Parts: sequence; C-alpha cells; structure tokens
Amino acid sequence: MVLSKFMPHNPKFSSKFAESARNAHATAQALVDLLENYTDVERKVQRVRDLEHEGDRLSREITNLLAESFIVPFDREDIIALNNELDDLVDDMEDAARKLSLYGVQAPLPQMAQLARVVEQQCALLAEGMPLIEDSRRVQDLARIAGQIRELEDQGDTISDEVQRTLYHGVQDVQGMIRAMRGGEIVDLIEDASDQAQRVAKTVESILLKNA
Repeated sequence: MVLSKFMPHNPKFSSKFAESARNAHATAQALVDLLENYTDVERKVQRVRDLEHEGDRLSREITNLLAESFIVPFDREDIIALNNELDDLVDDMEDAARKLSLYGVQAPLPQMAQLARVVEQQCALLAEGMPLIEDSRRVQDLARIAGQIRELEDQGDTISDEVQRTLYHGVQDVQGMIRAMRGGEIVDLIEDASDQAQRVAKTVESILLKNA
C-alpha cells in the first residue's frame, strides 16, 4: 500500500464514489419529498426505486473497476466496505419507501418525515465530503463533516426513541396494532439509513487517516 502512494492509479474511483454519494443524497431528497408531501405516492415511490437502481449500477461499476485495476488509491478492503455501505444506505431508504406503498399507508407518522430529513442532511454532508477522500490535506475537513453526521445520527436516535415510547398509545384493536407495527418498521428502516450514513462517514474518515 505504501508503494501505491507513489504509483499512478485509476482516478475513476474518486469520481465514482462521489457520484454514488450524490445519488444517495438524491434518494434521500426523494424520500423527504414523499413523506413531507404525501401525494402521488406511487410515482414518488417509483422515483426512489429508480434511484436505488442507479445506486446498484454505480456499485457494480465500482466492483468492476476494482477487478480491473492493478493499482488502487487505497486498500481494496476499504473500497469494498465503502461501496457496500453506500449501497446499503440507499437500499434502506428504498425499502422504507417501498413499504409505504406495500402496506398502503394512508398517512405516514410525522416522525418518518423528521427522520428522513435527518438522513437527507447526512447524505448532503457525504456528498460534500466524498470528493475529498484522496486528498490527505483535507483530514480536518473530513473530521468536521464526520462529526456533523454523528450529531445528526444522535438526533435520529432521539426521534426514533420518541416513536417507540408513543407508538402503541391509544391502540385498541388488531387493525390498530398492525398499523402501529408497520409504522414502527418503516421508522426503523429510516433510522437504519441514518446509522448507515454514519458508517459511511467513519469509513471515509478512516481511509483518509490511514493514507495521510
């Protein structure tokens, strides 16, 4: 790995990861739009699914690029981890959107939109930070971005905890129980996306520190 710092490598990795992060941000924006403006649901869910397919395409391109490259900008294990984490981030958001449609949710819990907004802010920060991944002079910038993403993840935990405390309040029949369970499942998926955004940030920060 030390020698690879002094040898030419494929610059496409940085651009592909940056593109993948931008796609994650676009997915988060689409999820926010779905939850904050809960109309034309099927079209908006399809928009999220289309972005998830784009994320899959980018993930495959990074995998193929790794297989074709003799010299890589950082450890292959880190490339694989970062690629998988970005893919999982988008998958979590798509799964949440898909469940809204699958379960025929008539009115999402307000905390769903709040959580989605947290994820959107995290993904915006990832899109800002990803182009810095190979610039060892920007360690402090990446550390700042990672810190902000962690703070947002804490906010997401607080919102999720509120849901858990109140989810079954007033539930008196089986149908109400089912709606509550499904609502809790969707909230968990959005919170998973927030947790995943933090994992991406930690991996990016670790890569930069190891190669500084």
